[in-house]
Amino acid sequence: MDKLLAKLETRVQDMFHGEKSGHDIHHLKRTLNLALKLQEKEGGDRLVIGIASYLHDIHRIIQNETGKRCSPKDSLPKVNELLDEIEITENQKESILHCIEFHEEYAFSKEGVTVDDIESLIVQDADNLDGIGAIGIGRTFTYNGAHGVPMWEPDIPFADGEEYNDEVHDPSAVHHFRNKLMRLADNMNTKTAKKIARSRHKFMEEYLEEFFEEWKGEK
Repeated sequence: MDKLLAKLETRVQDMFHGEKSGHDIHHLKRTLNLALKLQEKEGGDRLVIGIASYLHDIHRIIQNETGKRCSPKDSLPKVNELLDEIEITENQKESILHCIEFHEEYAFSKEGVTVDDIESLIVQDADNLDGIGAIGIGRTFTYNGAHGVPMWEPDIPFADGEEYNDEVHDPSAVHHFRNKLMRLADNMNTKTAKKIARSRHKFMEEYLEEFFEEWKGEK
């Protein structure tokens, strides 16, 4: 698998060069490392999981280039082009494409989680783990800043309990914490991811407590 990833690396780095919303090459590498860590404990096809996690955000680049929303499913033709450059079986290719198509599913969204194969569940978990904790905090403010979303809008109430819709930007970065990130720990699929998520979730809770105290001038 390392040789296959090495063949993809130059192409992928070129595609993600200049990406400034938090979905950059470093996010891909972290997601890859997390996915392989989960695979060691949870099983599944290591090659499928590794390559899918490395290519899961191609839709972000297409969206940046076109200025129009692009879903993971919409990115599959481009992903398929990349997969044609490496030597894998048709079954492996289909499994990779499947993982990428369904990697952005959440139990708290309208559609919920619809897949049950371990490869897709691990890619979901790895991507979501990189969205929480210290890294998740940094990525949240990076993403919202890149899209002109303010840090915090205290006059807009939280929409607790509502279904999450990733097609609409939250009113502020802090709203995004409540609407999505603080719900991800309970959204993890695998036991290993749930364990990792607990400490990352606690860190975000402590951060938000500090944030609100400082915002109010209490500290």
